[in-house]
Amino acid sequence: MSFKDHFSETAAGYVRFRPRYPETLFDYLAGAAPRRARAWDCATGSGQAAIGLAKHFERVIATDASTEQIAHALPSPRVDYRVAPAEKSGLEPESIDLVTVAQALHWFDIPAFFQEVKRVLAPGGLFAVWCYQLFTIDPEIDRIVLRFYTETVGRYWPPERKMIEEGYRSISIPSAFTELRTPSFSLESPLTLDQFGGFLQTWSAVQRYSKEKGCDPVAPLLAELAPLWGDPKMPRMLKYPLPLRMGRKEEGR
Repeated sequence: MSFKDHFSETAAGYVRFRPRYPETLFDYLAGAAPRRARAWDCATGSGQAAIGLAKHFERVIATDASTEQIAHALPSPRVDYRVAPAEKSGLEPESIDLVTVAQALHWFDIPAFFQEVKRVLAPGGLFAVWCYQLFTIDPEIDRIVLRFYTETVGRYWPPERKMIEEGYRSISIPSAFTELRTPSFSLESPLTLDQFGGFLQTWSAVQRYSKEKGCDPVAPLLAELAPLWGDPKMPRMLKYPLPLRMGRKEEGR
């Protein structure tokens, strides 16, 4: 399966407007990992997860198949950014203590990726995959945004988006791993109205809509939301569910 590049053209916006993951998530992952020597953040994008992992692990290898995403990634002395597909990382066998994938598993050749995870994880090592689903702000704004999500750009979402809506629950975990029960996490991201528009421009459905129709669907949405937003320079809090699935590579598997 070839790399589905929905985000290289929006790499600069991705690093500016995509949300950052909560510190509680990285505290939990680090506490569950067997060691804190090496983590692999796969499909790192702008490095939002890699930066969080770097506070806990001696070294983070952060890969992405998009050269543009890596070029815009957040710098850290403990993060080694590399261009590589998820299914062929180039990492040494049994060299990684934790593998993470944030908001990207649905783009992979999933069986091939899990084979790569099995190859690079040390015995007892963990993988963790998570996604963030559609946010809420307040009921009036949410109603308008949901209409935009489902009706305006709804048919422009790639079919893989359904996996996020399902919280990755439809994905089968291979028998090489023992799936672990995880606590509930959520994500909060404060954005002004302009920043909110910038975030929506990073949506793959918005990019596909704009290319097909030759016009921007976000501008009229922001105009509709402006009376409900209040001061456009004051951030509103976006709150996202953050489903997490995690597994451990067992000895001899």
